[in-house]
Amino acid sequence: MSIKLGKDFRFGFSIVGVQHEMGLPGSEFVSDWVLWLHDQENIVSGLVSGDFPENGPGYWHLYRQDHDIAERLGMDAMWITIEWARIFPRPTTDVVVPIDRDSEGIKGVYIDVEHIEKLRSYADRDALRRYREIIEDWKSRGGMVIVNLFHWSLPIWLHDPIKVRKLGVDRAPAGWVDEKTVVEYTKFVAFIAHELGDVVDMWYTMNEPNVIASLGYIQIQSGFPPGYLDIDCYKRVVKHLAEAHARGYEAVKLFSKKPIGIVESIASWIPLREGDREAAEKGFRYNLWPIEVAVNGYLDDVYRDDLKGHLDWIGLNYYTRNVVVSDPRSLQGFRILPGYGYGCTPRGISIDGRPCSDFGWEIYPEGIYDVLKRLWDRYRLPIYVTENGIADAVDALRPHFIVSHLYQIHRARSEGVDVRGYFHWNLIDNLEWAQGYRMRFGLVHVDFETKKRYLRPSALLFREIASGKEIPDEFMHMVYPPRYRV
Repeated sequence: MSIKLGKDFRFGFSIVGVQHEMGLPGSEFVSDWVLWLHDQENIVSGLVSGDFPENGPGYWHLYRQDHDIAERLGMDAMWITIEWARIFPRPTTDVVVPIDRDSEGIKGVYIDVEHIEKLRSYADRDALRRYREIIEDWKSRGGMVIVNLFHWSLPIWLHDPIKVRKLGVDRAPAGWVDEKTVVEYTKFVAFIAHELGDVVDMWYTMNEPNVIASLGYIQIQSGFPPGYLDIDCYKRVVKHLAEAHARGYEAVKLFSKKPIGIVESIASWIPLREGDREAAEKGFRYNLWPIEVAVNGYLDDVYRDDLKGHLDWIGLNYYTRNVVVSDPRSLQGFRILPGYGYGCTPRGISIDGRPCSDFGWEIYPEGIYDVLKRLWDRYRLPIYVTENGIADAVDALRPHFIVSHLYQIHRARSEGVDVRGYFHWNLIDNLEWAQGYRMRFGLVHVDFETKKRYLRPSALLFREIASGKEIPDEFMHMVYPPRYRV
């Protein structure tokens, strides 16, 4: 029998400026990530791939073609990032707004229509107009639009990661280490809400704040800017991102009554042994802080009333699990084991006998059920799966990946979890940040030289599921991915 996902269940795709927009003349912009990917020391050291965003798939010009493909594949939703650096390539610091600040941090940023008018003189009107055209094109096809207001990339007047690395955070534009970024971000999101609120169905303030802080300031081998190892900076970044979400939520609500969420990449945290359950719970709570502070006001176990109650929905990015053991020597009290989850051999087999992606990420679909259930039990807020996909250039694993994860989402929905949609990462191949174009996540193969799009076989499978809002009986043999004896 087929598995019904429900006529109200959304299937969608995702667009991020640095990853998708550039590729044809006239689409270029500069941000901290663009600087970072061009830096010769980063390239020579192997910290980044040497691939450049301006050689990307060219969505900025080819969006109608990609929307045609998405529509043919049965998609009826999209989330798109409005690139801060594209809208405000020049500093907006001269637009002074009232700020409420005390010893805990920034408690309020107050913006009115007069400030919006001043900000308009700093904005790139052509870029703003193009975003409106893109959104209106998708909406004209009956699609839902969610706007993402921050996806890692900052204007260089706020963050120059190369200078930070060479000079330190006190002598260079330091991004989220500096609390002024909270204020400037609030101005940016207020402006976007005012200018585009009439064509947007939902919002989220930012993508994966935990990743920004952890990979930028602790796990510096990851290739994320600024690659500046400093625990104090990490803590400041976490605090400022939490404040930015709350202040941004308030600013958007001034001009739009549409629901506002936050998106985080959350793994399924699995204890290796029974005695490691506490370690796994610590890992899950560590992973969860952006949502916990937005709902309950607790940041690192410290309560702030001004941060509480700033969330209408949750976006879950899910890829795999973490298997952990207790480790009292670790700062966090746990250690993630290699050979599982994100720590496997590319295109290999995990210790547990599960196939792994080109990235070396273990396929563990039951983890998405686990995370969805835990988020629902804890917060009782609507959930969208905002990213889920696999790096698989030859398209051998993707069919099983899609069906098995959607089956686990169905399990969660059948048990009362309010999961409202699934955004596959990704519709088209794109720049995978420091990894460049080596990691192919697309249902659609992109020839980056010609920009031509080619459907992978998994795209046809996806079309069957999305068009009918069900997993057909013919695909039921794929609800569990293959296991191998090791």
